[in-house]
Amino acid sequence: MMYSDLKNLDLKYIWHPCTQMKDHENIPLIPIKKAKGIWLYDFDDKAYMDCISSWWVNLFGHSNAYISKAIKDQLDVLEHIILAGFSHKPIIKLSSRLCSLLGDKFSKCFYADNGSSAVEIALKMSFHYFLNQNKRKNKFLSLSNSYHGETLGALSVGDVSLYKKTYTPLLLECLNTPVPLGEDFEKELNILKNILEKHSNELCAFILEPLVQCAGNMHMYKAEFIDEAIKLCRYYGVQVIFDEIAVGFGRTGTLFALEQCRQKPDFICLSKGITGGFMPLSVVVTKDEIYNAFYAPYEAQKAFLHSHSYTGNALACTAANAVLDIFEKENIIEKNKDLSFFIKEEFAKLKEFEFLANFRTCGMISAFDIIKSKYQRAGLEVYKRALIKGLLLRPLGNTIYFMPPYIVTKEQVSYVVQSLKEIFKDF
Repeated sequence: MMYSDLKNLDLKYIWHPCTQMKDHENIPLIPIKKAKGIWLYDFDDKAYMDCISSWWVNLFGHSNAYISKAIKDQLDVLEHIILAGFSHKPIIKLSSRLCSLLGDKFSKCFYADNGSSAVEIALKMSFHYFLNQNKRKNKFLSLSNSYHGETLGALSVGDVSLYKKTYTPLLLECLNTPVPLGEDFEKELNILKNILEKHSNELCAFILEPLVQCAGNMHMYKAEFIDEAIKLCRYYGVQVIFDEIAVGFGRTGTLFALEQCRQKPDFICLSKGITGGFMPLSVVVTKDEIYNAFYAPYEAQKAFLHSHSYTGNALACTAANAVLDIFEKENIIEKNKDLSFFIKEEFAKLKEFEFLANFRTCGMISAFDIIKSKYQRAGLEVYKRALIKGLLLRPLGNTIYFMPPYIVTKEQVSYVVQSLKEIFKDF
């Protein structure tokens, strides 16, 4: 089948995510034939460097041999079973490892297969926790500029108008408190305190992405604010949900962002990098205190009756165990510290362009903003020009970010920066 035939068939039958399909009248759709390491290859064998880890899921490169072999070996033994009333070795091993890595307070794992579903589970679990204690709370609190997914519950606690505005009539009623925009966050803490004072009797939980609001244009803020915010929530009896779907598994410089916070949440949502980009999987990790509120005789009707058909898929759990193996055996977090510093230094070279600003880095996430351009959709222009140079960059509006697989080399980082220099010289 010809390359052009594939594109035509795709556009005839497929509705792509997060896309105005009419854009493909002018923007190339690129069918990918294979992927290896940091590279994607189209059907003309042109290579594209995956600078965004394929929507932030790929940690150790495409077709990683270790993860691939683990899945293949598992495939001949057990592919999937119902998780209600049954279990299997990969999920038991993974759950034990995650709880150990997250710390003693976290002791129970509840699985799903995507990030939005994990957020939905955490919201429902928090609401139901209070209900089981005869406390009727029905609202949630989130940060301004936040994003937590696109199912209705997850969308309700988000604050990115682009995704949310259309569906407002369908959403849960939620409250919003401002995210810090600079080093000083006293004003933001005071607003949070006032909200908690007025509404704590109806608030189940405060949900946030710790350290980096990824889909919120990679906005970065301090762990110190998070610590003080959690203290306030504790005082007013409001639970805390960490959405580490995008920032977990090394993205912020530690295995989990919560490691950089003194105060800990009640729920942690994990997905994306958990399987290294191989399989859909998500998990909500919580404490015995939460679990025990549901533990009762059947007749008490306190069970958490939430389920997904592919919950705890054995192949996905096997991939996740392989990912944790790589972190352990290859000292990834320490290696990334040097790589992160190099990326920050290289991207600083783009400061020569006066229309670029707000350069920021947190671990393996780097970003900057186009603050002035003759192009109405400046980020899209960068995307199109980067493709010509063999780079997959997918800006968030006019925010350009770099979130590569951890196998990226310093030479490849330098190539990305040099390519961006060439793009911006003619911008």
